[in-house]
Amino acid sequence: MKTYFLMILFLVSSTNTLWCQQTIIKGKVVEAMSNKPIENASIQIKKSNEIVNSDSDGNFTINAAIGDVLIIRHLSFESKEIRIETSKLSIALDVKHINLENIIVEADVLKDLSQSKVVVDHVKSTTQPRNVSDLFRDIPGFGIQKRGAYASEPFFRAFKYEQLNIQLDGGMKILNACPNRMDPITTHIISDEIERIEVVKGPYTMRFGPNFGGIVNLVSRNPNTLANGIHGDVEAGYETNGDNLSTRGSISYKTDQFDISLNGEYRDYGDYEDGEGTVVPSSFKSTDYSVKLGYNPTEKQRIQLSWRQSFGSDIKHAGLPMDSPYDDSFLAGLDYKVTDISDLISSFSFKGFYSEVDHLMTNENRPSYKVTEAASNVFSTTYGGKTELVLTPNDNLFIYTGLDANLIGREGDRERTVKIMNGNTLATPKLFTDKIWQDSKLNDFGVFVEGKYRLTNLFTLTAGLRSDFVNASINDAELDFLQLYGGEIDDTNETNISGTVSLKYKSEDTQVQIALGRGVRTASMIERFVNHFSVGVDPYEYVGNPNLDPEINNQIEVSFNKRFDQIEVGASVFYSLIIDYIVPVVDENISRKFMPSAQPTFAKRFINIDEASQSGFEFYFNYEINKDFKFTTDISYTYAQNEEYDEPLPQITPLTAHAGLQYEKEQFWTRLNSRFVAAQNRTSKSFMETASNDFATFDFSIGFVPIKNLTVGASVLNIFDTTYYEHLNFSYQNSDLLSGRIFEPGRNFTVKVNYKF
Repeated sequence: MKTYFLMILFLVSSTNTLWCQQTIIKGKVVEAMSNKPIENASIQIKKSNEIVNSDSDGNFTINAAIGDVLIIRHLSFESKEIRIETSKLSIALDVKHINLENIIVEADVLKDLSQSKVVVDHVKSTTQPRNVSDLFRDIPGFGIQKRGAYASEPFFRAFKYEQLNIQLDGGMKILNACPNRMDPITTHIISDEIERIEVVKGPYTMRFGPNFGGIVNLVSRNPNTLANGIHGDVEAGYETNGDNLSTRGSISYKTDQFDISLNGEYRDYGDYEDGEGTVVPSSFKSTDYSVKLGYNPTEKQRIQLSWRQSFGSDIKHAGLPMDSPYDDSFLAGLDYKVTDISDLISSFSFKGFYSEVDHLMTNENRPSYKVTEAASNVFSTTYGGKTELVLTPNDNLFIYTGLDANLIGREGDRERTVKIMNGNTLATPKLFTDKIWQDSKLNDFGVFVEGKYRLTNLFTLTAGLRSDFVNASINDAELDFLQLYGGEIDDTNETNISGTVSLKYKSEDTQVQIALGRGVRTASMIERFVNHFSVGVDPYEYVGNPNLDPEINNQIEVSFNKRFDQIEVGASVFYSLIIDYIVPVVDENISRKFMPSAQPTFAKRFINIDEASQSGFEFYFNYEINKDFKFTTDISYTYAQNEEYDEPLPQITPLTAHAGLQYEKEQFWTRLNSRFVAAQNRTSKSFMETASNDFATFDFSIGFVPIKNLTVGASVLNIFDTTYYEHLNFSYQNSDLLSGRIFEPGRNFTVKVNYKF
């Protein structure tokens, strides 16, 4: 018996030794459709640093063991993993679809951007965001400023407004026409059309326009990635808090060479109630649609036309002195890209776009209307584009070089009818015209070069440089604004130099990065040309300064993330020194222009201060309890200081943490989310900023697929009906009903139904 046992043990151990013993594995990599060999495909043993490349005939050899897993990658083909079961392999790769929208490529270290992050909502949606900015609420480092339920936009760390380069599909832009920012880009895009959000967390790439504090790329759905045929979906959603209704539909048709998609949405949202039952004026209606038309002349070329329009109406802005009877926009774009041009030239791409915003503000439903009727019809146009050439002198080096441009124009006036009472009789009203934008223009032409060099299989070095040539002009200045600056305002010309260098270590389960960047931002149109308008959270009139110097952000960031079998952990630590920071300060040489007897009696003017700084961290921890059940958590904090005034910078999101439990199967899913926000006691006195309280909220969502292609989801938001407001929220203005900060919605029950075909 003992002899038989020893023989069995010997056979098992011998078999195991033979199975695990390394041998020479030979293989060939070919294109799936044509069976043509693929040169320079990288073949890596999973969880190993050993990599080989296929030769001109697609052949390769690698020392591996039967049972090992190989990862095969190529820039022009979809990546693939296979388990070795024989010593001779034949591997077929599918051609990668040309993507014109993304700026981040997660699968290739030579194309990934430094300190970048891709955010995708993996849990099925059960609610309809009021605004695209609501998608940022659970992303570490982000806050949302709300002027009303419709007009909100994201802040990142200490950066806001033009300090962030927010774009759509890799470069297109829609800029606000309203000086009070009732209409940022996030109000002109269909929320459910956004497939993912890409974030570059600082001035660590030079390729996508001026980059001062970071880039946010909103990526819409790409029909080119669909299978051939007709695809589409329709959905409807309802929310109890506000009696909110949303409907949306899409349809796409794709062949090997041609594709077209159409998206449309209608929303009718009412006033919501906060946790104490107070009604917050927040209703609006919106109708949006978008069209994409794509043509692939060859497998290596793509041309794409896009068109979108947005129509907002009856919009209430609780945190601003006026409302919007309408807010209309359109955006047109043209893209072209060709890949694998030669051994030296990897690709050439062109992107062009044009956008317009037509925006009306009135105070017809506000208390001030009894004394003064006011209406402001303002317009903005933005157009520009980018060309980029990607060079590959060898397998370890990518060089990106190109030109880009953004040309902005704004115009529009405010018409005021001042009602003067003579006793109990209304005298002849006085009419006034106030120049809002003074027909101003701001043009930026940029040239850039950026290189990525693979030092080893684990280390990648990135360096980039760009120069921006800026011209700012004012063509219809108000008389008092001219007199303030000597009676004549010449065009301003700047040459701004930005740069970055970073080092990345990336293995199969670990990534460590250190990045340094210098980003330069020219002063915005509001900072240059606004003339006695209240555009801040305080009651001051603001006056622009056409002589402002550009801001300079010098930033360093170290980050890491590590994946274990069931655990993923990561963190970023950053520090930023900002030179010539632009702030509004009280100028006692400039008196209040409108309602001169009201307080405060002086105006604020934008100036440069020598230095400001920010530092902070973001940390996350995710635990996969099993393949269906997951726990996620993160925490973020930013400390920002005005070094010259020795006080905190204003409008900084407090310490924020998230925790969630997610259970997801093919036909059923559920999620419990929680958000914890600390009090913000570091406030700016010069900004008249007030402290905010801490709060916690809890949301629960559930969804299932009762029949094929039909999805039903429901949620309870703010389960405990907490009464709270965000630190960045504006206060009520020009209201005879409410005062103080704008509170967030109380408990809200939602349902959403989607059918795909």
